[in-house]
Amino acid sequence: MSTDLVQNRTPEEQELERKNVELASFEADLIQRELDLATLRADLAEFEARYLRQVGVLYAELDEIEARIAEAQASRMPSDPGAREQAVRARAQADESSLTMRAIAEPKSKPTESLKRLFREVAKCIHPDLATNDADRTHRQILMAEANRAYEEGDEAKLWAILYDWKTSPDSIAGEGVGPELIRVIRKISQIRRRLAEIETERQQLCSSDIYQLWVKQKEAEEHGQDVLTEIAVGVEMEIDAVRKRLAAIVDRI
Repeated sequence: MSTDLVQNRTPEEQELERKNVELASFEADLIQRELDLATLRADLAEFEARYLRQVGVLYAELDEIEARIAEAQASRMPSDPGAREQAVRARAQADESSLTMRAIAEPKSKPTESLKRLFREVAKCIHPDLATNDADRTHRQILMAEANRAYEEGDEAKLWAILYDWKTSPDSIAGEGVGPELIRVIRKISQIRRRLAEIETERQQLCSSDIYQLWVKQKEAEEHGQDVLTEIAVGVEMEIDAVRKRLAAIVDRI
């Protein structure tokens, strides 16, 4: 663009151009971080389901046997309130473990590169922090929640439907005029900054969770041909063997 054309533009037009460049950078960062966060959530959900299937089910079995031991001991000492209380607690723990096992969902496949690209495109269009008013934000939040669920479930058709509906909706039409547009851009930048901070907070919370720490250990172990979950499972199986023997000995004495 020539110097004359630049000089002929109003200060608002020049500022709008600068803000649009800044906004584009923030938008790219936001979409990538949203994708990274959604991917981390999906990875941890998949790993947690695997943990529950491989290890959790063994802990549930262990809890059940220990509940039977506590109940058997309580039946031998009917006048001992401590034994009865221990039996109640052990049974509650066993029931909770059993319920958790029944609630395990089928494992979900890892998101493909094409699904990730599609999610980026959808988020780029509908992200709530690109809203210009409260009504628009509410609508975008609903759509973003649907997009996140579709991504986590690997539902590419749903993501395409969300994208198509958005692009053919009046909500995708921007207003006109340098002044209003400059205000919208400034507010979008502010909203994106706020959302980036929220994403970082959630990421840190996920990374401080026990399941994340175990997931990291598992990944590191796999690089050396090891399997942390299998090792844990073997240890729990040994515990189960021991408590089964304890239960058998108690039953024999009853």
